[in-house]
Amino acid sequence: MQFGQDIIPENWLEVQAALFGNSWNDKINRFRSNFVYRGTWSKDFELNTSISRLGSQYDVLEPHILRNFRKYAHSNTTQGDSVWNWLAIAQHHGLPTRLLDWTYSPLVALHFATQDLDKYNEDGVVWCINYVKSGEHLPSALKSVLEEEGSNVFTPEMLQPVSPTLKALSSFQEKEFVLFLEPPSIDNRIVHQYALFSLMSNVKAEMSNWLKQHKELYYRVIIPASLKWEIRDKLDQANITERVLTPGLSGLSAWLKRHYTHQQSIKEDPAL
Repeated sequence: MQFGQDIIPENWLEVQAALFGNSWNDKINRFRSNFVYRGTWSKDFELNTSISRLGSQYDVLEPHILRNFRKYAHSNTTQGDSVWNWLAIAQHHGLPTRLLDWTYSPLVALHFATQDLDKYNEDGVVWCINYVKSGEHLPSALKSVLEEEGSNVFTPEMLQPVSPTLKALSSFQEKEFVLFLEPPSIDNRIVHQYALFSLMSNVKAEMSNWLKQHKELYYRVIIPASLKWEIRDKLDQANITERVLTPGLSGLSAWLKRHYTHQQSIKEDPAL
């Protein structure tokens, strides 16, 4: 495996080999991957956060947005008052934050790379990051928390005592770092998508740029446009669908719409 580079598979089997190729764990003699995955419909997308799209002053806006979310949403949640809980809940409900969505499941990442039929003329991508090894770049205080818990990722409860605020997180060291955060089980969508979040120590830091300085931590699997229909159909057969991953009537409707859309109708639509 060539880290820091793109892998371009030519068929379904090569896609699976690329995504599952680093799953073997010598320490426990089991297939337990140290990687997490993020799928998007375009290979040209970088790892940009939703809050970075608010304009040049988004770093100034971040605390105000989160403060007001906590103020007005307080009666609708019971997840505790940790800023990390609030940040996860905000991200889950569509508020612009510094968090990025990831999954432990390569197949779930493939779903998000192929769910939009309107984008089947473009190559997609699955980012693959060694989240365990990324912990080597954490400040010592944060490393100690993971070591004491015997964990590779943080929960809000683990992070709160050592870093109770976003400002505290950025004050640990001069070098930027990334950490991975498992959200509370807010609803079945979080559980079914096998989800976790990443966040940079500084809201202005770009994860894509950070990874380019640490190429040993990641690779990308390009999903050729020519393979998207096959991948999509096989994911549906494996029950990796909106009906399962986004439970509810909206997910059911999205799955049925795609399931009954004929490939030829997409090709013939002049708007696509």
